Amino acid sequence: MIQALSAPLLVFDLDGTLADTAGDLIATLNVILHREGLPPLSTQEAKPMVGAGAKALIERGLKASGVTVSEAKLEEMFDAYLAYYEAHICEVTELYPGLTAALDRFEQAGWIFAVCTNKIEHPSRLLLKALGIDTRFRAICGKNTFAFSKPHGEALLQTIARAGGDPRRSLMVGDTKVDIETARNAAVPVVAVDFGYTDQPIAHYKPDHVISHYDQLWKAVAALPFD
Repeated sequence: MIQALSAPLLVFDLDGTLADTAGDLIATLNVILHREGLPPLSTQEAKPMVGAGAKALIERGLKASGVTVSEAKLEEMFDAYLAYYEAHICEVTELYPGLTAALDRFEQAGWIFAVCTNKIEHPSRLLLKALGIDTRFRAICGKNTFAFSKPHGEALLQTIARAGGDPRRSLMVGDTKVDIETARNAAVPVVAVDFGYTDQPIAHYKPDHVISHYDQLWKAVAALPFD
């Protein structure tokens, strides 16, 4: 008996890949810094700090002010950050141009989708719902969904499994070194967007392909080998 192939799967990062979330993330960071009597950071200063999760963003924001805190204090600030962010989840955040059309094209061709992010799962779901695309993903997996988070390959492999995919017919789409390392650790091809949040030009980390707009994703994926 011939076993049917699973549907091909695109797994997306969230912040800086699906949506430009920096405005809301930085606004929340500045609220938390203000509560500690620290000056706000400009978008230019803070944007390179985005992309590794809220806790790392807080640590980087504190470091920019020359401040270090105890682990207990950091956890307290992290909880406050999440509470404020979830209450202001999508004030200026927008999907990147061409994303919806790209999802439509891949879906019509039989592809399925998932999200693998280092954002906490609950706000990830809230955000994708606010953006109107949550139901398009077979799995939405965050930093706390599994015992592993990116760049551990298991974070991606378990996301693929939860979505009902097969790693041999899956592909990662991300915007940072962490996303590329995650894909490599899971032995999954990776396409990087160059409009996200990265401290170096994303091509420096040698993804399989780099795109500058979602209307280029179809061609980039078509150039990769799949079963």
